[in-house]
Amino acid sequence: MSVNYSIVVPAYKEGKNLKPLVERIVAEVDSRKGSKITRKNLEIIVVDDNSRDGSEEVINKLRVEGYPCRIIVRTTERGLSSAVLRGFNEAQGEYMLCMDADLQHPPEKAPDLLEALQSKPNADFVIGTRYGEGVAIDKDWPLHRRIISVGARLLSRPLTPLSDPMTGFFGLKKSVFKRGKNISPLGFKIALELYTRCQCKNPVEVPFSFGVRIEGESKLDGKVIVKYLQQLFELYRDTFPAVLVIVFLLFLFALYVAFQILRAVF
Repeated sequence: MSVNYSIVVPAYKEGKNLKPLVERIVAEVDSRKGSKITRKNLEIIVVDDNSRDGSEEVINKLRVEGYPCRIIVRTTERGLSSAVLRGFNEAQGEYMLCMDADLQHPPEKAPDLLEALQSKPNADFVIGTRYGEGVAIDKDWPLHRRIISVGARLLSRPLTPLSDPMTGFFGLKKSVFKRGKNISPLGFKIALELYTRCQCKNPVEVPFSFGVRIEGESKLDGKVIVKYLQQLFELYRDTFPAVLVIVFLLFLFALYVAFQILRAVF
């Protein structure tokens, strides 16, 4: 049976999370009787930046046990966005999904996003949103992370109607991905990059409850914030007149200073 669905998982030092991630996704798929998604037409691709923490051994063992997973170990490249792009380029399925390895994106929700992308007429993009009705962010998620998330969402509002463009839980069709132009592998929020560069017009959103990291360490730091601001500048530059870019650049500088103050306080 050919592969129709691909889940790409960018990873670095996530060895302890990969086994439960794969097992939970496949267990959920197996439990859905009558679903179009099965373990026979699904692939889970882990793109690892040479972690050397046992990640490769974990995935290879799961593959031997019959799980539809494989791992790409990159030794000359680094970065979340480029890892996602590598996975999407190598994916065999028409319906592609990206999710984090840290289990903050519920593995049981992955089939919901893929099904939504496939079933909604003309849908070209899907996100898992933390801001949908009836869902909540984990109470233990740090206050400064919440503030940064809100600020980042507001900055991207002119570029997209998505309620949660900062999410790393998103998907699109392979055919839509292929029409993207000037996609940057350097931006940190690759969902926003792909939505804009692939000229998506018909998104669908699936609410989910965002949890806290169980194993490993968060990748958010000052450098990530700077890269996000740079990414926004490029997207605005290519989308809006130059005069708006000048105003936006001044605003970004002020916001960056505010972010650094918040990080120092909290």
